[in-house]
Amino acid sequence: MQNATLSFRLLILLSIQSPQTFLSCLQVIVERYQKEKSLPKLDRTKFLVSEDISISQFIFTLRNRMSLTSTQAFYLLVNNNCLPCQSMTVAEVYRDNKDEDGFLYVTYASQEMFGDYGCDKDQ
Repeated sequence: MQNATLSFRLLILLSIQSPQTFLSCLQVIVERYQKEKSLPKLDRTKFLVSEDISISQFIFTLRNRMSLTSTQAFYLLVNNNCLPCQSMTVAEVYRDNKDEDGFLYVTYASQEMFGDYGCDKDQ
């Protein structure tokens, strides 16, 4: 989905934008890292996430959806290159890292990936 053209992603965005009920929810796309072999795929990739929950709560939700045990490693990467601070809210990460189509793209993997560990776009 990350490779889709901007116009196609905007079309998807317009088709799923919701009425007043979901104003406090943020649109997040969660994809499995392309070389990931040990973690299962999620049953869906598009999530409407409440803006006031922390990243650690969101990770907990994803871990439960995949039925992971406490011994299985799970890393969440924002824009495929940085690990968000788990105490940040989803709204803070969304504000700093959302794509121009209005979605926040996150990738999950079982191993820590090399990359920039700061999620500021200015760095």
